[in-house]
Amino acid sequence: MALLIIPMTCFGSTLATSQPCQTPDDFVAATSPGHIMIGGLFAIHEKMLSSEDYPRRPEIQKCVGFEISIFLQALAMIHSIEMINNSPLLSGVTLGYEIYDTCTEVTVAMAATLRFLSKLNCSRETMEFKCDYSSYMPRVKAVIGAGYSEITMAVSRMLNLQLMPQVSYESTAEILSDKIRFPSFLRTVPSDFYQTKAMAHLIQKSGWNWIGIIATDDDYGRLALNTFAVQIAANNVCIAFKEVLPAFLSDNTIEIRINETLEKITAEAQLLDILKNVTFTDEGNSFHFDAHGDMNTGYDVVLWKEINGHMTITKMAQYDLKNDVFIITDQETKNEFRNLKQIQSKCSKECSPGQMKKTTRSQHICCYECVNCPENHYSNQTDMDHCLLCNNETHWAPVRSTRCFEKEVEYLNWNDSLAILLLALSLLGILFVLAIGIIFTRNLNTPVVKSSGGLLVCYVILLCHFLNFASTGFFIGEPQDFTCKTRQTLFGVSFTLCISCILMKSLKILLAFSFDPKLQNFLKCLYKPILIIFTCTGIQVVICTIWLIFAAPAVEENVSLPRVIILECEEGSVLAFGTMLGYIAILAFICFIFAFKGRKLPEHYNEAKFITFGMLIYFIAWITFIPVYATTFGKYLPAVEIIVILISNYGILCCTFFPKCYVILCKQETNTKSAFLKMIYSYSSHTASSLAISHVSLDSTNSSITMTDPSSGSRSAAWQEGKDLQAQAFAHICRENATRVSKILPRKRSSSI
Repeated sequence: MALLIIPMTCFGSTLATSQPCQTPDDFVAATSPGHIMIGGLFAIHEKMLSSEDYPRRPEIQKCVGFEISIFLQALAMIHSIEMINNSPLLSGVTLGYEIYDTCTEVTVAMAATLRFLSKLNCSRETMEFKCDYSSYMPRVKAVIGAGYSEITMAVSRMLNLQLMPQVSYESTAEILSDKIRFPSFLRTVPSDFYQTKAMAHLIQKSGWNWIGIIATDDDYGRLALNTFAVQIAANNVCIAFKEVLPAFLSDNTIEIRINETLEKITAEAQLLDILKNVTFTDEGNSFHFDAHGDMNTGYDVVLWKEINGHMTITKMAQYDLKNDVFIITDQETKNEFRNLKQIQSKCSKECSPGQMKKTTRSQHICCYECVNCPENHYSNQTDMDHCLLCNNETHWAPVRSTRCFEKEVEYLNWNDSLAILLLALSLLGILFVLAIGIIFTRNLNTPVVKSSGGLLVCYVILLCHFLNFASTGFFIGEPQDFTCKTRQTLFGVSFTLCISCILMKSLKILLAFSFDPKLQNFLKCLYKPILIIFTCTGIQVVICTIWLIFAAPAVEENVSLPRVIILECEEGSVLAFGTMLGYIAILAFICFIFAFKGRKLPEHYNEAKFITFGMLIYFIAWITFIPVYATTFGKYLPAVEIIVILISNYGILCCTFFPKCYVILCKQETNTKSAFLKMIYSYSSHTASSLAISHVSLDSTNSSITMTDPSSGSRSAAWQEGKDLQAQAFAHICRENATRVSKILPRKRSSSI
């Protein structure tokens, strides 16, 4: 402290009287004269003795703890300067030096720095204070040192006053790269930024994430600790503990120092700018200062290993700053490097692929639990923070999966057991259609065939059934745009044509056996077979055509299921699909009404009764279809519609043709003209008798009503008028039936209903 105060007193006197003060005897220095003087700061002693006096005196204490390695560095500087002086490198110019021992103490280094800044050709204790030092000539032109970053920062702030170049051989604190605060500082070692970066890289390469940090209690240690903590946090490495040790220890093996010497010193003018551009080579490697004043050297990665109680230090690799890689020279060190991975330094067990890390309540992110990836998620690396999501439209993944699997494309395949069963039923239906066609063709002139509307109508209906059975084949197999458009259109038009023909037959039966003159006249006007069939079918054709033009069915991939893609036909328009089915339902309902009206016709030829049953089967099937179709999904959705088509088609086919085939094949005695005419005659006579009995009952009812209320003249007249009308109607019906029977029996003509 006395040394620090003495120059301050000297400075004050310099301003006043400019008288120098003496150098303290305990201030250690090595000096050699020269044209250009270079300063040196080396911590040749480990520390200063602390004063036992109280209060403490402002004086420099004795230095103790001789450091042979630092002393050798000082000798290396002297040797380098002597080599330059003895070489023709600086012809006519001699380099001198002043080397001071900092005793690893900032105050001693500051005192030496003040001597460096003293004015040329004056006493060492003389320094002038100016606002502009451009023309000021200090005794020393550049300073080598110091070693410790804490001392270097203090010295550099003083040297900044005159922008005196300072080249450090050992100070690595990252803050020294800041050229705003330390514009004249240069160094021949890399910044701690790269050192901590190399350490973080080594830790990551070894697979560690749970480490402890030991740092020295100085600017160098604290700044490096902060930088290192930030870098390892970016690699998800946690710090288990931090320990700060005193900055200066006596054991020389604590630190591995790099001995760099200044190879070239240029002339006096603009020394700082020239130093920044210096480039030299050593053993084939090129070295230079970067924009931050840092040297582009790397680091040696050393391994401390205790063997038989002795600590050995082995160089394992060299860290390349530029490429951020470790350079390994031989196989032995490569094996040592690889063995680092066998050292377990983790807070938690490593999460395997297919798992992810779940952070616990611990303060460290490196302490976690491993949980399995859920369905449709995967992880393909160890210790992943989260599982990756598969593309749900095309891929899937089971629980704890390491990759995504492509979804299988499914549809109602031809090889599917249900599809085979439905196809067998469709083929059976086609065989039934062909068999019925053959039976009706071979019995063309029988009353049963003629009463069915003739062979042409039967062929048309059978063709419709054939197409309905065939349309089921378009619901099976891989969906194509053509099959999607064809299957609904084919079914809708063919089934509508079938219902239209049956509607025409129901209307004809009702017309043939209706004895109500008004109803008969209405049915006669309505009964236009060709017009009815073409009109009813044409409307359905228009519906399907509009559907195909504006919203045609198309192939669609249903990706809603987790593991499969359902290839299906999207109907295009639910409204059009519903309109097509609804129109068929309306025709079927009208057909049902007409058939129900004629359900009491002759027993063996009562086709209307079976048509009624067929329409009921159709209604039950399609009413059931709507909720089932709306709630079913997957590849078996087309099978639902196939089943409904088969049920309704089989129902109408069986109810329309099977009773007739039964009569043709098993009741041949009733399939004759005479039996047919006898049945009609019996039905007509029974109907006429029923009408007569109904008329007598009506007359007696009217008489009783008249006798009960004889005073009611106007009401009696009304009943009498109704009675006359009913009598006329009964006489007309009897005459009509008698005429029909008299025309039929004598002529023995074969009737076709």
